[in-house]
Amino acid sequence: MLRIGITGGIGSGKSIASRLFHALGVPVYDADTRARWVMENDVALRTELLTAFGPDTYDATGQLNRPALAGMVFNNPARLAQLNSLVHPHVGTDFERWANTQQQAGHPYVLKEAALLFEAGSYKQLDRIITVFAPLAVRTARVLRRDPQRSATDVAAIMAKQLSEEEKMQRADYVLVNDNAQPLLPQVLALHNAFLAAGA
Repeated sequence: MLRIGITGGIGSGKSIASRLFHALGVPVYDADTRARWVMENDVALRTELLTAFGPDTYDATGQLNRPALAGMVFNNPARLAQLNSLVHPHVGTDFERWANTQQQAGHPYVLKEAALLFEAGSYKQLDRIITVFAPLAVRTARVLRRDPQRSATDVAAIMAKQLSEEEKMQRADYVLVNDNAQPLLPQVLALHNAFLAAGA
């Protein structure tokens, strides 16, 4: 079974591409969503996070206090690196468990969607990588439309912390162009058929 990664900068449309693959029957592992689940449900990780970041990491109900944690790490590269070094190994283990289940179910390939696929090093677990590309202006407009509470400055700050689109494309095996001009579905279908043939 092939393990395919899909990534892209904020506003690129990687989630839309992932939903198209999912509609074709492909199991999709959403690393960002699963990371939040693991941070709340993995006892060992909870202990590590409380030790590293203090009691404000979780709220009074035991749920992850995402705003507080984000405030601690967003403009502190060392703390962000510390957070990632704790979380990513646990998410990697969770993905392995999930992927093995999908393999036993007979799927020819699975997709792992992650914003920080290269940055986190999780691409090393995968056979091939797709990056979803959109021009900067298109990405910014999408994020501002989707998240009206954010400003263009906020979006630029997030983009600055991610790998450039150029580097992602250089490191990826495949590029899906999602620029509002080229239809995305035919590109997804072409890759889907290629992966089915390779993973059969």
